[in-house]
Order: sequence, then C-alpha cells, then structure tokens
Amino acid sequence: MSLTTKGVGVEIKPSLRSGQQQTTATRAARHAPPVLSIVIPCFNEELVIEQTALRLTEVLRDLMAAGKVSADSFIYLVDNGSRDATWEQIAKLHRRDDARVKGLKLVRNVGVQNALLAGLISVKDHVDCAVSIDADLQQDERAIAAFLEKYERGAQIVYGVRRDRATDSYLRKSASTLFYNLMSLMGTQVVKNHSEYRLLSRQVLDALSEYQEYNLFLRGILVDMGFKSELVLFDVRPRSNGRSKHTWRNLGSLALDAITSTSVVPLRFVTMAGMLIFVWSCLMSVFILYHKLWRGDTIPGWAAILIPIYFLGGVQIMFMGIVGEYIGKLYKEAKSRPRYIKDAELF
Repeated sequence: MSLTTKGVGVEIKPSLRSGQQQTTATRAARHAPPVLSIVIPCFNEELVIEQTALRLTEVLRDLMAAGKVSADSFIYLVDNGSRDATWEQIAKLHRRDDARVKGLKLVRNVGVQNALLAGLISVKDHVDCAVSIDADLQQDERAIAAFLEKYERGAQIVYGVRRDRATDSYLRKSASTLFYNLMSLMGTQVVKNHSEYRLLSRQVLDALSEYQEYNLFLRGILVDMGFKSELVLFDVRPRSNGRSKHTWRNLGSLALDAITSTSVVPLRFVTMAGMLIFVWSCLMSVFILYHKLWRGDTIPGWAAILIPIYFLGGVQIMFMGIVGEYIGKLYKEAKSRPRYIKDAELF
C-alpha cells in the first residue's frame, strides 16, 4: 500500500501517440484478459460504500474466474470532498484488500463530472479499459460482463442505457425527455437514457486526457470523439440506503452546463430573436403612425405602451442572462485553474 499526497490532477499530460501504441499492443495481445478498473465517484456515501465495494469486488472475482478480466483488475473509489466518513470507509476497505480496492480523495467537491474525470485519468496508465458506475449501484453491475463482450469485439466505448424509466416519477420522466429534446435541438449528440455508466478503452482514456476545458459534459464529449461505440441495456434498481445525490438542483446545473459547454445555438437564438423583435417593433411603429397620420386617432390607454415595454424588457434581461452564462464559462476557462486537486491516493 502506498500513499501519495497533494498532487494536482491537471499535471497529468500523457502522450496520445504513446497511449495509442500501447493500446494497439494490448489489442494485438487480446488473447490475454484485459486489466479492468471500475471507477466509482462518491459523495457522502458512508452508508452504502462498503456494500458497494463488496458487490463490485464480487463481480471482479466472477469475471476473473471466467477469464474475462486480468487478476490485476481493481475498483477505484473517488471521494469527491465528502463531509462524512466516506474516506475513512475507503481507507478501511483498502487496508482489508489493497489489491482489489484503491481510492482517491479530492480536496473539495468539484462536481460529479470532474470527480469522474479524476478517477479515469488516475487509473488510465494501469488498465486496458475502465468502467464508471454510480456509488449507489442502482445501475445493474452485472451488465459489466456484457460491456466486456462488446469491448472484446472491438468497441472502444460501451454505453450503459436504461431499459426503461419505470422507477422515475412522472415529473422526472418529463424533465428527462425535455432535456434530451433540448440537446437534440441544440445540435448536441447524446445517447438517450445514458448517464455515467459506461466502459472506455485505454485509447479513449488517452484521448480524454487531452481535453483540458474546465466545463465538462462527458456524455457530449465522448459521442463527439467518434470512436466505435455500442450500447448495453440494463435495469435500474431502487437505492438500497442513503439519499440520491441527483437532486433537482444538481440535475438542473448539469443540464445548463451540458447546453452551454457543447453548443452555441442559444447565442444564435438570441441573435434571431433580436432580429424578430426588431421587425415586430418596426411593424408596430408603422401601425401607430398609420393611426396617427392617416386616421387621425391614437391608440387609447396604457396597454399599447406598457405591454411592449414589459415584453422587450423581459426578453432583454433573459438574453443578457444567456450571454452571461457563456461569458462566465469563458471566464473560468481563461483562468485555467485545476479542475480537481488530489488530497490523498491509495494505490
């Protein structure tokens, strides 16, 4: 067991060509089982982390016994700035089985996207492929065997896709449908009903490490890469313990980041809407002048004045907010701060 402290995540800048050569060599020797890492981002998961680790190590043992993965395979738990005893639980599990359970502690919570990226980048030099999965294991971990079958047939990315949304409320289903429709409207390709349950090959991990933007939306980036991909359907189970971290606030923030970090269509929408409002204003001016000069009357009441003022004021404020979102993204990118900072690592 080794303990490494105070490392900055963005300092890892591997050579893509070197990674591709290693992956090619790995594929040439595909008869040897691949080394697999299961990456699990965790935030305040002390109630479920031990059960999760036991179930995933059991999956690994079954896959090893079947010759599907190498005996060097392991799970990698990423503590995303938890405020409970999550890291203490990870350290205890590592001491109990340091060959199978490894961990990373981040200094603070950096969001699930950056925490997941931290785990994937940290393991990439030790594996042939990696699977990411939520800590609550609502996603069926038994589907990993199907992921590996697709990988063995040449898929570089295997997406886990929900078979249905029967466990979701009507409101959450409607919000999900709206999100995917919006992403399609914005021109961003995403896999419908796919969250963060997926397999990535070493070549994809090497390519992913070259993406240095601060605002991440992995689902959009991975599709945009263009690697050969496959789908695996799985069932979602109720959470066994604790509370889900996918709150409405977190989901809304993720949706906003997804749109503004992968598409400029909202800015184009602002331009088009501004042109339409300008045309509408010109027509209203002609209409008013017609009544004033040719018919000799004016439009009575305040409605004709106040309605356009409120309408245009609301539209302007809304559009300033949209533009502000993009300016905020540019501000964060320009500072080039680390996306995550490692506090401790158990490897």
